[in-house]
Amino acid sequence: MRKVICLTALAIAMTAVTCANSVAGYYRQYYSSWSYYPSYSYNYCRYYYYPTTYATTYSYHYVIYYPSQPRYYYYYNPYSQSYWGRYDLEAKGYSLLAEKDRKSKLEDIPESAFPKPGAMPAVPGTEDNLKMEVPPAAPKTK
Repeated sequence: MRKVICLTALAIAMTAVTCANSVAGYYRQYYSSWSYYPSYSYNYCRYYYYPTTYATTYSYHYVIYYPSQPRYYYYYNPYSQSYWGRYDLEAKGYSLLAEKDRKSKLEDIPESAFPKPGAMPAVPGTEDNLKMEVPPAAPKTK
């Protein structure tokens, strides 16, 4: 009987730890799978996130991969309709654009506007400074 109670207590404790880990970050942000947009020849996925710990609906941004620029993933905010940064696959770091450099067209952003890649930025709108997860590997192109 004592053995059964100990095993039950252990199972409950492990479940509590698993649930706590899920709440702590696993579901707070995630990336969708990649899709291809043939009319513009790029791949994209969505970055979903809860901006706050009490949010009940996800917000999202797009991550865009241009095969013609295989070094970078560009982050696009559909709410402000602007690019706001990029992830450098070679440097394995993020470049957050200054507000004044965020544009709706990538060609309107000079290369010099992108700072040296560094750590991933905070989840957009976060109040607890949770860092964004690194984006998933790019899809294989033909």
